[in-house]
Amino acid sequence: MKKIGLLFLLISAFVFGQQSALEQKINSIIKDKNATVGISVLGFENGFKYNKNADKKLPMQSVFKFHIAAAVLDYVDKGKLSLDQKILLDKTNLHENTWSPLRDKYPQGNVKVPLSEILEYTVAKSDNNGCDILLTLIGGTQTVQKFMNSKGVKGFQIKFNEEEMHKDWNAQYENYSTAVSATDVLKKFYDGKLLSKKSTDYLMKVMLSTSTGKNKLIEQLPENTPAARKTGASGKNNAGLTGAENEIAIITLPNGKHYALAVFVSNSTETDVVNCKMISDISKSVWDYFNK
Repeated sequence: MKKIGLLFLLISAFVFGQQSALEQKINSIIKDKNATVGISVLGFENGFKYNKNADKKLPMQSVFKFHIAAAVLDYVDKGKLSLDQKILLDKTNLHENTWSPLRDKYPQGNVKVPLSEILEYTVAKSDNNGCDILLTLIGGTQTVQKFMNSKGVKGFQIKFNEEEMHKDWNAQYENYSTAVSATDVLKKFYDGKLLSKKSTDYLMKVMLSTSTGKNKLIEQLPENTPAARKTGASGKNNAGLTGAENEIAIITLPNGKHYALAVFVSNSTETDVVNCKMISDISKSVWDYFNK
């Protein structure tokens, strides 16, 4: 029994030492930065947890498009919507002066496209018009909130769509998540506790094809590392403040295991380059920890 107890203590000390090293590395990345940085790491198979400022309610920006897509796919699972159904794009829903690759593809509108295309543009390309079209289809942000509440997702709130956030800088702070909520919902998603297997596999594939924010979580990871991710960014206001520079992801390791990572950089006066580099460096540190 004494040998078993000693072995346990040695293993515990080793694990604590590694976690302490990760803590030191992350502290060195964010020190002296004029920003609030919320971080959560969750190892899926080994249950590893690392959290820093992870209970702070920070603005999601476009990270919420993951939650919206999940709510839309819940409607698909229930037969209320179909990914094949056609949605009319026109001047009423293809707004100008907002990030919209969908509008760039169909600048004149007056075309019907499948719901799947709108969802894929919304998640993988972070399309703002697509986002609001999806919200209109399911009855608004309150439908997303009720769905997440029903799945036991805590520390999450959604009140405003993209158009409303564009009109009021402060609205983004009402669309918040904690970092630990983000990794928790990603684990629920991965475990099939949010959606059917078909919808889970579909959304995972879409997230793996995300093309935005390549200078953030995936920048320093080995090429072609599977990362099912969703980015978010507010840009800067006239006072030079960044409300949010974010990313959440499920990352697959070379050994086939997985972890979720959420990094939320909020209320930062640092440059966009510095904000994104923080996320990139934190991601690399976590990757190195899991690959020791």
